[in-house]
Amino acid sequence: MKTPLWIPSEERRQQANITRFMRDVNARHKLNIDSYSDLYKWSVENIPDFWRAVWDFVEIKASQPYKSVVADLSAFPGTQWVPGAKLNFAENLLCYRDEQWAFVFIGETQTSKRMTYAELYDSVARLSRSLAEAGVGVGDRVVGYMPNLIETVICMLAATSLGATWSSCATDIGPGAAIERLGQVEPKVMITADGYFYKGKVFDTLGHAAEVAGGIPSLQKVIVVSYVSERAEILQIPNAVHYEDFLSQENNLEIAFAQLPQHPVNMNGAEPQSIGQHVLVERTDEFLVGG
Repeated sequence: MKTPLWIPSEERRQQANITRFMRDVNARHKLNIDSYSDLYKWSVENIPDFWRAVWDFVEIKASQPYKSVVADLSAFPGTQWVPGAKLNFAENLLCYRDEQWAFVFIGETQTSKRMTYAELYDSVARLSRSLAEAGVGVGDRVVGYMPNLIETVICMLAATSLGATWSSCATDIGPGAAIERLGQVEPKVMITADGYFYKGKVFDTLGHAAEVAGGIPSLQKVIVVSYVSERAEILQIPNAVHYEDFLSQENNLEIAFAQLPQHPVNMNGAEPQSIGQHVLVERTDEFLVGG
């Protein structure tokens, strides 16, 4: 067996979230689990107890509690998790509003950018308000044709907060493939960017974005983030508006999170998966985003 490159100190191990969770499980079920392998073994042998413990430990926000953790374990795959519960995926991800870092963005040829949890909530609230005013609501689809930017996650959270389904793919995917992937969900709004950086070069994607927008008849609005330029020229894209112009200018907005029994959130452009009903969210020190 190879020697690990790094082994955490005992102090750090004791403060780790997974260690705190094991202590919580031990206290709740009168067990003596003291390793990840033991926790894993217990989790697969006691599935309802494990997910009930996770739900409580990470303090899932739900407007309506579940009736049972899982409907039928014999129906696998295909069972229903936490039936009866109503919640919002974005509300759980935005449960912090303090000055700790939520994002550290490091672009390939750009200076880094940081955003606190408070700033993240404010940005999502402003975009959520604008999307709602544009007619986006429960059951609508919002898609991203975007590189890895902080704005990409803001757009996902804003759409999800309203009960809309989010789907996305990267801008290095050609227009034909993007139309095939994103067009099948018949989106109302698309968020895109003016380009991206790769190996020190600038790749302008406005032409591709225009082709994608023109190939999806359901689109009513295209929001363009300026990343590789100060303010992109967007006249070639139908129904386009600059991201900064689209954002609500109101301050101190509160998000009215739509409460749903199930909520498809698809980050990769494949078939949407119903994960919002049983997504488990735990805070980390920071999310790293690069592009």
